[in-house]
Amino acid sequence: MNILIAGAGPTGLTLGIELARRGIAVRVIDKATEYFEGSRGDGLQPRTLEVFEDLGVLDEVFAQGRAVPLLKIHVGGKFAGERRMADPVEPTPDIPYPNGWMIGQSRTERILRDKLAEYGVSVELGTAITGFTQSADAVTAELSTGESLRVDYLVGADGGRSFVRKHLGIPFEGTTDESIRMLLGDVAADGLDHEYGYWFGSQDNPMEGIVMTPLAGGDQFQFGTPIEGDTSLEGLQALVDKYAGPGTAKLRDLTWSTVWRPNVRLAAKFRVGRVFIAGDAAHVHPPTGGQGFNTGVQDAYNLAWKLADGREEVLATYETERRTNAKRVLGISEELMQKHVDGDESALDRGENTRQLDISYRDPADHRPLAPGDRAPDAPVTDAEGNKIRLFELLRGPHETLLRFSPTTPAAHPHTVDITSPEAFAIYHAQPGDEILIRPDGYLA
Repeated sequence: MNILIAGAGPTGLTLGIELARRGIAVRVIDKATEYFEGSRGDGLQPRTLEVFEDLGVLDEVFAQGRAVPLLKIHVGGKFAGERRMADPVEPTPDIPYPNGWMIGQSRTERILRDKLAEYGVSVELGTAITGFTQSADAVTAELSTGESLRVDYLVGADGGRSFVRKHLGIPFEGTTDESIRMLLGDVAADGLDHEYGYWFGSQDNPMEGIVMTPLAGGDQFQFGTPIEGDTSLEGLQALVDKYAGPGTAKLRDLTWSTVWRPNVRLAAKFRVGRVFIAGDAAHVHPPTGGQGFNTGVQDAYNLAWKLADGREEVLATYETERRTNAKRVLGISEELMQKHVDGDESALDRGENTRQLDISYRDPADHRPLAPGDRAPDAPVTDAEGNKIRLFELLRGPHETLLRFSPTTPAAHPHTVDITSPEAFAIYHAQPGDEILIRPDGYLA
């Protein structure tokens, strides 16, 4: 089997790693001539951290990132208090990473590219897909390099302006609000303590202002503010002076910036025949709630094992599961965005439903505590040598796993974990003799 991935952002890279570690021939191309450098999607949700543990990149993500900082609130140039977007939560046996993690997107992408390279796959820059056709058993793709490539499957992870989606003729349903325009980017700020984040709000409307979030690995902050005047360093300095007060911070080294408009869209389909779309090519989120990056990674994690399986009944579940979830997550992001627009201070708080630990692929009518489609929680277990370890360590890898609770018969499944830990029994609501099959993406089969 061979697969072509168009787009080398977090979604395409995650998918490439997942396929390559299964021994599948994969090529990852990107029309850009150089790698993106900037923070953009800088918030990793707890479920993404679990995925990254499975991929073997979590230690590096932790080393190069930082915890969500305390936010110092200033209104009208005066200190008004401190708050967090989410209060830190202690890990539990079933949820090892309950808190979000901050790391600039370009750093995450570099980590993922390095992992992909361990499987002998390098991103091919300056290579765009310019056309493709498909038959019942293959896709023929035309590349900007002049190459014609025949593959088993094509995946478009090529962003909100996806060529793959457009070539398939899939409607991208939703809205773009031109009345709201924000300037986002990365800048250094002398005079601010880099251990903290800052919100500088106006006296008349505390929810109007500029947010400065410290980025790990240097002295830069990611900023976000309404556009007023020009978007140069001088224009941004004027906004800081306006909201924080003259002399509060001296800006320098503006290395990346973009103009953002509320653009909320969902593709009508995630698949046509042997061609799939994922990430921003399939759904575009506002930054509120920090969901877009993470949802794309989950798309890739869901799709990879299904492509490797290849059976139509399995492939058909990708759109059913991931489009339903993307629609739900878009609703969460839209609700938070509207709170920002309405000046609701609760918009600064991120609730439980932004952690992506509650993703479910089961029938909504099924209310059992653990039912097919729920995330398989972590748990303390004992390995074959009698060592106390975590269940996630045994689930790690591209295989499915059969959990057997106090079994009395020999194991027939090639990847079996026999469980005797009372705590694991409680977490899984299990009885002696129960068996639970865990999908390769960590959900109950």
